[in-house]
Amino acid sequence: MKRTRLLHALCSGLLVSLLAAGGGADASGLQVAPTTLSLKPAQNADGLWLSNTGESVVHAQVRVYHWTQDSQGDQLTESRGLVISPPMLQLAVGDRQLVRVIRVGAPPTGAGAVEDAYRLAIDELPVDAQGKPGLQFVLHYSVPVFIQPAGAAAAPPQLQWSLLRDGDHVMLQVSNHGGSHAQLAGLSYVDTMGRRTDITPGLLGYVLAGATMRWMLKPSAAIFAAGGTLEAMVNGEKATQNLSLADRSH
Repeated sequence: MKRTRLLHALCSGLLVSLLAAGGGADASGLQVAPTTLSLKPAQNADGLWLSNTGESVVHAQVRVYHWTQDSQGDQLTESRGLVISPPMLQLAVGDRQLVRVIRVGAPPTGAGAVEDAYRLAIDELPVDAQGKPGLQFVLHYSVPVFIQPAGAAAAPPQLQWSLLRDGDHVMLQVSNHGGSHAQLAGLSYVDTMGRRTDITPGLLGYVLAGATMRWMLKPSAAIFAAGGTLEAMVNGEKATQNLSLADRSH
């Protein structure tokens, strides 16, 4: 089994590559919906719609990776835990295709079972652009797929937040002691004087069940020195946490 490091940008959901040529730019039309899947214990399959909103034929490939997190961050391992049908497809202009995502085997079971996680790497395949001027945009999507455990529902995420100093920089550490993932987005920090500092307007990343993740923050350590409140969207709901560089709280 081939094991690869997952780049942070890939885990953020979408990458755009450029195939160099001279001239202008040719926009791709590959679209994917929905951007996240969650399979219930009794649910053996779900689906994604791939569509072509561009002006030329799109060729795409879908691959499956088991997704874990460790001290080095996100990790992907090629997996047969999900079957994709079809794994390769061609979309004419204006077409769309349902891609089935089929679970192989039973969902997580047993006392304390937690949610399992996969990533679908959906790659637009470059076409032969010989004689065609301009840049060709090639899209890469990374779609999370979560498998809920059998029996009782997985415990919701239980997050422990910490701010760690690294010279003049600050690292945010988040540990998830719950049984399901936490999606973190829209982070900002409000100090004791009421001054707000935006950290990231969009998606920061995920913390899987039982995992710990760290992110280096752009604001300097001085912003956090006097303490304040970290605000974030966790799985789409607003959460607040009082934190300073000296704090380590639940």
